[in-house]
Amino acid sequence: MPSWNSRGLRGSVLEELINLTNDKYRDNNLALIQKVPTPITPIRIDKEKRHITLAYFEQKSTVDYIGAVQGIPVCFDAKECTVDTFALQNVHEHQVEFMRDFEKQGGVSFLLIYYVKKDIFYYLRFSELDKYWQRAKDGGRKSFRFDELSSDYMITKHSGIFVPYLEKLSKDLAERDDE
Repeated sequence: MPSWNSRGLRGSVLEELINLTNDKYRDNNLALIQKVPTPITPIRIDKEKRHITLAYFEQKSTVDYIGAVQGIPVCFDAKECTVDTFALQNVHEHQVEFMRDFEKQGGVSFLLIYYVKKDIFYYLRFSELDKYWQRAKDGGRKSFRFDELSSDYMITKHSGIFVPYLEKLSKDLAERDDE
């Protein structure tokens, strides 16, 4: 069973930026997106500092965020990438299955990937993730390169919003309507 502290604080800054973005979206009545808590079982607790130092995940998590944008159900996961190649092992099969099932129910699933060294956020549509996922299952690359990604889904930063992903969600929806 995976240890809670084995991954350190990886992704915590990204998640905080997304949380602040979601607060702004909620305040402006644009979206209601919530962070999905991951149930853990504490093993070791520092009583002086009053925090958990070791814990185990109780169950497999689905995605990091779920909610609605103007009546449209959305779910997404946030990932950081420190190199130009994103390893698909960073996304678990049960997460892909959850996102696929979510899409079948009329929702929109995606990944928000932060390329740390490039300081670029990317909105990875589920259809794009699924293409790479199927390629790996069929014996192909178990990753995708930054240069394989569409520049249309690079997220442009705006003042006041840390990770303005709603514009790319809107583009994703428009492209689905065109299909």
